[in-house]
Amino acid sequence: MADPSPARGPVVEADGISKRFGATVALRDARISVAPGESHALVGRNGAGKSTLVSILTGLQQADTGTLRFNGEPAPAAGDTDAWRARVACVYQRSTIIPALSVAENLFLNRQSLSALRPVSWKKLRARAGELLGEYGVDVDPNARAEELTVEQRQFVEIARALSFGARFIILDEPTAKLDARGIERLFAKLRELQAQGVAFLFISHHLQEVYDLCATVTVYRDARHITTAPVADLDQQALVEAMTGEASRGTGPAWSVTGRGTSAGTPLLQATGLSLAGSYQDCSLTARAGEVVGLAGAAASGNVQFGETLAGLHRPQAGTITVADRPVRTGKVPAALAAGIGFVPEDRHIQGLVPQRSVAENATLTVGDQLGPFGTVLPSRTKAFAERMIADLDIKTPGATTPVSALSGGNQQKVVIARALATQPHVLVAIRPTNGVDIKSKESLLGTIRQVADQGRTAVIVSDELDDLRACDRVLAMFHGRVVAEFEHGWSDEQLVTAMEGMTGPTDPKEDHVTHH
Repeated sequence: MADPSPARGPVVEADGISKRFGATVALRDARISVAPGESHALVGRNGAGKSTLVSILTGLQQADTGTLRFNGEPAPAAGDTDAWRARVACVYQRSTIIPALSVAENLFLNRQSLSALRPVSWKKLRARAGELLGEYGVDVDPNARAEELTVEQRQFVEIARALSFGARFIILDEPTAKLDARGIERLFAKLRELQAQGVAFLFISHHLQEVYDLCATVTVYRDARHITTAPVADLDQQALVEAMTGEASRGTGPAWSVTGRGTSAGTPLLQATGLSLAGSYQDCSLTARAGEVVGLAGAAASGNVQFGETLAGLHRPQAGTITVADRPVRTGKVPAALAAGIGFVPEDRHIQGLVPQRSVAENATLTVGDQLGPFGTVLPSRTKAFAERMIADLDIKTPGATTPVSALSGGNQQKVVIARALATQPHVLVAIRPTNGVDIKSKESLLGTIRQVADQGRTAVIVSDELDDLRACDRVLAMFHGRVVAEFEHGWSDEQLVTAMEGMTGPTDPKEDHVTHH
């Protein structure tokens, strides 16, 4: 194990780092320093320069100016993969584990045999894998196929793989995005164990509470620059948000908060009755009225995402009915849901939401091809005009309608996904984790856009485990293990909702009248 002696100096030190991509300044004189055994947070709005810094710290890009040192020594030469792996690794939000291979094969990919001239000894490989996992306290069967692992277990395997190359500095990019509360607790416990062994982490997250739970130090980037580095204990949440946004918080609440307004008296626009989907949820019902935003809260295994996807036609339930504006919807068919007036924002914009090589205009108009020209043709001028209206309405930051959507920041990519969902002017908008992986200001804008749907006399359903998302709702249904367990009127407390989402019976709350138990 590494000696966590503080005498060695920083495991990584970057100073004066600048990087341009054409006319775009991605980093300007940026810096960061991480000590052995430290958990160091890097936060900032989308477009602040975090991703570019990570690409430089891992050797994928070279800085235009500045110095980069690992344990006091200059960074390896570009392309020297083994040398980079021995110094730094990144566990990305999207796993690099290969599902079809075993855990042991993933751990020793491209280094299965100690000699190129000898055949692979699978028995020895599995034994080495077991020793490696045991050394770092990772309780995973080396013979298991990677596709059978949970998200949390895959992350542990990726961390063990990184450590096996000798790296004692690991970058974690949004590691909790797909974990429930218990999974996050187990991940953090493992990280603390590794910190005690001298392993340092750079923790990148949009979940600010996690920064306070895990990290000792936080560095803030804004507009491609280093803004501040400070002990987490010395920077309260309001000060941290101000550093990230460059703006003072409004009032006493969080600057990005978009809040619900209470139950609507409007007519029911969406009614889902007695829906059941094998292995996901049972006998679930939901009503959303005109002028209302309804939340569907739940942790990773609650079934709330599958319920939301069923409303949008992605799954055919074994039982139950869906109606929109009193008209039955044919379940299990996305075109039928679209035709019935249901717009959909999927959970993963990278996989389900965008065609990255296509332009902003093409992505924003995928659902309205019939409106872009006569007899099934698509006129570029109409596509451009339609997209430019969407860009203005949703304040999408892009050089133009013809820009590839992959060139946009995460928050602006998500705005394109919402623009496409709203292009059909749906009665109902179903948005699954709409602010996942976006910065605070983008959160505010995205939730404000969803709020406007209700203000225009339509309705929206936000499916999420993010409390900020759910605070934008007028009413919240909480799911646990496939069932709706409670309903909350506007004014619920964080403790009440988290207690319901975790399947626990919490202490009596003075706002008990806001809760309906199911």
